[in-house]
Amino acid sequence: MLSTDQILEAMSGQGLRITDQRKTLAKLFGENTGYLSAKDVYEHMGRKYSGLSFDTVYRNLRVMEELGVLEQVVFEDGVKFKGSCNQDHHHHHMICLQCMKTYPIHFCPMNLTDTPDQFRVVKHKFEVFGYCKECEQNREEETALAAHGKEGH
Repeated sequence: MLSTDQILEAMSGQGLRITDQRKTLAKLFGENTGYLSAKDVYEHMGRKYSGLSFDTVYRNLRVMEELGVLEQVVFEDGVKFKGSCNQDHHHHHMICLQCMKTYPIHFCPMNLTDTPDQFRVVKHKFEVFGYCKECEQNREEETALAAHGKEGH
């Protein structure tokens, strides 16, 4: 995962002015390993910057995603962002739906050699959603407890 300083360097390297708000955004994603919705980010930023608009937060998230310092994934409940991996090679992720931890897939399962001549692929995404071992065990324990509780009545 990119550090706060790496995120700021990438932003300034593309000519973005490094404001206090952008420093706070970079710190948030540099220190947080999970996915955050725009609403999560807006609420976090609103604690420090009163009067900050949701549009401003979302615009900054989009700019950071376009720069490659944030990754964007579409979940069932909406778009979420996280700091980009600190890996310079193309890869995809498995994502735990409970704790949001990601596991890299070190090969690309998408063979895009059969694209039509009139189409040029510039990027693609591939995510696998499920539960990590720890979250799966917790879910199984909760299910067993719930079933046991029903038997006692």
